[in-house]
Order: sequence, then C-alpha cells, then structure tokens
Amino acid sequence: MSVFLDRPPSAWLASNPLAFALADGFPVSPGHTLVIPRRGVATWFDATREEQHALMDLVAEVKALLDAQHRPDGYNIGVNVGAAAGQTVMHLHIHVIPRYNGDAPDPRGGVRHVIPGKGNYLVAGNDGER
Repeated sequence: MSVFLDRPPSAWLASNPLAFALADGFPVSPGHTLVIPRRGVATWFDATREEQHALMDLVAEVKALLDAQHRPDGYNIGVNVGAAAGQTVMHLHIHVIPRYNGDAPDPRGGVRHVIPGKGNYLVAGNDGER
C-alpha cells in the first residue's frame, strides 16, 4: 500500500478525478507540495497519458495556490524515477518546490544539482564530463 493513498481526502490541497496534491511531509521549502496519481503506479512512465495530463493540470493548479499563499520567486518541478534517481516512495509523485530569492547561494543549474558538483555548468572545470 502507498503512504500517499493512506492520506484522507481531507488532507488534500487540491484534486481532480485522476490525481491529488498533498503538502510534502519533509518540505525543502515553504509550500513544497506533491502531486500524486490516485492509481498506485510507480513511475511517470507507468502512468497513462490521461494520468500524465491530469497530473500536469494539477501541477498548474497547485502553482496558482502556492503563488497566492507563499508568493515564491520561482519553482523547481521534478520527478524521481527509480532508486538510482533517488526515488524512495515507489508511487509516482511530482515535487512542486517553491523557490525564494536567497534560499541557495547560487541557484544556477537548478535540477542539475541532483548530481553533486554538476549543477552549475558555468563554473570552470565543470563541463559536464564524467
């Protein structure tokens, strides 16, 4: 059973017929939200096209809610697919992470920072080679 499916609808921040949104239990920033399919599929690639569209529709709805509540300066939106990519809960979920000016010393590179030292390709010697 999925830890997400154990959460009651009263905990949902938003929903549509195929997906729902929850506040992240371990937020990396104020407003960090997860968008989750109602069906227990492991990864983005296991979801149907209809589920993928419903998830992205809900990402947009969550962004509007977060804009109104938290007024972030930017966003990171991400999906971890598989253990090698850092997925620890094997039920697809999209992270909607509000970003705020000053929350990181140099945010350039954004999601590229998932591999330490590879985020900012503008730094000398960090040309993306392995």
